[in-house]
Amino acid sequence: MESIFLKGVEAKAKETPFGAELAGAEKAGVPVPQILYLFAFKPNLTKHLQAFTQELMRGPSDLSPGMRELIAAKTSQGNDCLF
Repeated sequence: MESIFLKGVEAKAKETPFGAELAGAEKAGVPVPQILYLFAFKPNLTKHLQAFTQELMRGPSDLSPGMRELIAAKTSQGNDCLF
């Protein structure tokens, strides 16, 4: 996976505990979505987005979490984006 466009953000994010985990995953060959570096860079700004996403994907719904994951994966595929 390509590095994030904002090199300073990625470098600074890798200095955080979560960013260090992301860097370790990359070194192990695991593709890391670039948005996660933004989450590590500014956790106070992104915690609400994380909570929203968690509730959307795992909260009460007529659709199972697996079905929601499938919809998200298909949407990402249509957008030529890793999910």
